[in-house]
Amino acid sequence: MAGSGWQALRTLPGPGWVRGSGPAVLTRLRDAAVVRPGFLSAAEEETLKRELEPELRRRRYEFDHWDAFCGTTIAGLSLLSPSVMRLVHTQEPGEWLELLLEPGSLYILRDSARYDFSHEILRDEESFFGELRIPRGRRISVICRSLPEGMRPEEPGQLPPAS
Repeated sequence: MAGSGWQALRTLPGPGWVRGSGPAVLTRLRDAAVVRPGFLSAAEEETLKRELEPELRRRRYEFDHWDAFCGTTIAGLSLLSPSVMRLVHTQEPGEWLELLLEPGSLYILRDSARYDFSHEILRDEESFFGELRIPRGRRISVICRSLPEGMRPEEPGQLPPAS
């Protein structure tokens, strides 16, 4: 993966996968915005990519998405290219968090990180984690969303009964 930023990511010290506008936001979102680097091995990532590629070629590119119809938790597997996800508080734009997502990492957004913060993957020209340039290439994100509260898995697409 020469030139992809993979080596730069591997040289970061310790828990350097999350940074924020200050200690308060880092503490508040410690369990609500989580990155697990190396969740998938390179071999597992390659296998998943091979399985996804044929289907992805048949679909149009998704520039954005809407997370309305799901529960409190979103988890994503980040594949192919390293990237930076930025979360910005919707009422206090000075409060932000950035997640460094290397290929094969798992990220989880729940509760306040999901409802009180917008999230985006930074474009290549904006892709920095602090002072570190994170070159962005093609990426795939496999997303899993929890069901809305009150919905059972056997009822996909149906709203829970009114109480």
